[in-house]
Amino acid sequence: MKIGVLTSGGDAPGMNSAIRAIVRYGLSKNLEIIGIERGYQGLIEGDFRKLGRDDVSEIVQRGGTILHTARSKDFEKEEGILKAIENIKNQNIDGLIVIGGEGSLKGAFELYKRGIKVVGIPGSIDNDIWGTDFSIGFDTACNNVIDAINKIRDTAAAHERTFVIEVMGRECGYIAFVAGLVSGADIVLIPEVPIDFPYITKKLKERQKRNKGHNIIVVAEGVGSAYFIGKQIEDRIGIPTRIVVLGHIQRGGSPSVLDRTIATFMGVEAVKVLMNGFSGVMIGWQKNTTVSVPLEDVINNKKGVPSELYWEMEKIW
Repeated sequence: MKIGVLTSGGDAPGMNSAIRAIVRYGLSKNLEIIGIERGYQGLIEGDFRKLGRDDVSEIVQRGGTILHTARSKDFEKEEGILKAIENIKNQNIDGLIVIGGEGSLKGAFELYKRGIKVVGIPGSIDNDIWGTDFSIGFDTACNNVIDAINKIRDTAAAHERTFVIEVMGRECGYIAFVAGLVSGADIVLIPEVPIDFPYITKKLKERQKRNKGHNIIVVAEGVGSAYFIGKQIEDRIGIPTRIVVLGHIQRGGSPSVLDRTIATFMGVEAVKVLMNGFSGVMIGWQKNTTVSVPLEDVINNKKGVPSELYWEMEKIW
């Protein structure tokens, strides 16, 4: 049996752990593992290479992906999908494992609908993929954000300043919500909850009355620019703000224990599923174990921070 593996969309720490698990476990079952470079674009262009044990040696601790990744405009067209399928068949690939986010899993479903045996693995720092408690990369990204907030807090306290820290999350605010919650942020703004400037000003004024000289405000990018938020605070209350946009630093670094663990188990389970003749599913992580979730359900449902959970946790900020 020959299995192909690719990583697509935004990179996420832990992708290499999944690749390593797929290769090592597949080889132990006498399978041939084919790596596809640059995601769906490499699938269209026929950028394939056979992967052995040495190819995945000492990659478990590395962020990014050794197979590289890309967002393919060509794969959005029918001609691109058909070319990818042609290359899969020409390579005699029996099953494909796609590691990536929401768009990548949609691409996997398109292949599945056209007769390709495919299994998805959720890789997204935003944790925005339905059907899994955690997606690969989310935990590491949160740790990166928390580390940055800890450092920023030192200078914020020393100078009694208000910092507005912008993190990733266009439609899903899990990074801002979780990292802000466990780092002790004073205000957290996420796209799932409409922005309320009277609420923000009330919170900051309450802190002023309690002689709190500094503030940490964490905002997901989907809410709006941190510069805009900071300007509104300055205009409404007169508190000067400092802006930090963390950007791609959130994606980098060595994967956390959790990301390495779930990626490894997901990779092994993906191989098992294909070996057992199943397809059209994503390997999720629920209640501390792997589960198979239909790709159709994954792409037809949205995941975000429940507003009731947000307001419940707001009580301890």
